[in-house]
Amino acid sequence: MLFSAVMVVTALVSLVGLVVDDRVLAGAPIWAKPFKFSVSFVAYCPSLAWMLSLLPRGRRVGWWAGTVVAVASLGEMVIIIGQAIRGKRSHFNYATPFDTALFNTMAVTVVILWLGTLVVAVLLLRARIADRASAWAMRSGIVLALSGAAVGFLMTQPKPGQRRGTSDVVGGHSVGVPDGGPSMPLTGWSTTGGDLRIPHFVGMHALQLLPLVVMVLAALAPRFARLADDRVRLRLVLLASGVYAAAFALVLWQALRGQPLIHPDGVTLGAAGAIVGIAVLGTYGVLRVPTPVRGKATDGRVDASGAGFAGASKEVRL
Repeated sequence: MLFSAVMVVTALVSLVGLVVDDRVLAGAPIWAKPFKFSVSFVAYCPSLAWMLSLLPRGRRVGWWAGTVVAVASLGEMVIIIGQAIRGKRSHFNYATPFDTALFNTMAVTVVILWLGTLVVAVLLLRARIADRASAWAMRSGIVLALSGAAVGFLMTQPKPGQRRGTSDVVGGHSVGVPDGGPSMPLTGWSTTGGDLRIPHFVGMHALQLLPLVVMVLAALAPRFARLADDRVRLRLVLLASGVYAAAFALVLWQALRGQPLIHPDGVTLGAAGAIVGIAVLGTYGVLRVPTPVRGKATDGRVDASGAGFAGASKEVRL
């Protein structure tokens, strides 16, 4: 949480830099990367802290894992901001021995951050949390966040024409086109080729969006009786997790094929339509299919509504 507070200040400073500093690097304002990274960490770290606070066991291990994540993230941000001040690339920069050392150091911090988050994921997967919908939202969210973070390792691979030891830049965000070309406003994602930052973003922020689904369901529960049943909420969360995972896989596949997000081909549109269809039908099914009443065992006879006949059920001890 302390690191997140520091990132709030960093985001504000970067925002000022975007206004007063007109330098451009690789087709983007020099302070765009520090701003986007700081905002991302502002969202990421409180989510992780909240999940750690719910652990019934392993709190000490979780505390150390969270501290490792915060320190590694701070190291990464120091390098990103320092390179912005110098007017140099922070990522994929092998132009000088100093730039190489900085990027290699940042690569180590990213690996440490990923491993620290992996420890938290293992703790959450093993934890017994009373509210099953919340538990599975957190588990799915952190596994997808780890998958999204792992996309960053794909960005470090040499692009066509790049060679380790001789090229000033090795690696990149874009697929099929050079970095720094035409891009979408605000995000900077490529509009002419694939962009690995898209699945990286989508995966990492499952950590916030899936728990948000639980919060929305809980807020709607007083108005919709079906949502008051924790089993219904659990099924909806599992459905949302599956749909989110499919969407993550789709944007990753699209990026690896060198296809811009805003210019999908027929195959991508078809896959997206299938995902939307599964989400709609799955939601309809969860909300419409009757849920057996706890504490009752029926003899199998049902009326037209799907409920057991009066007198056809008997109490059982759970």
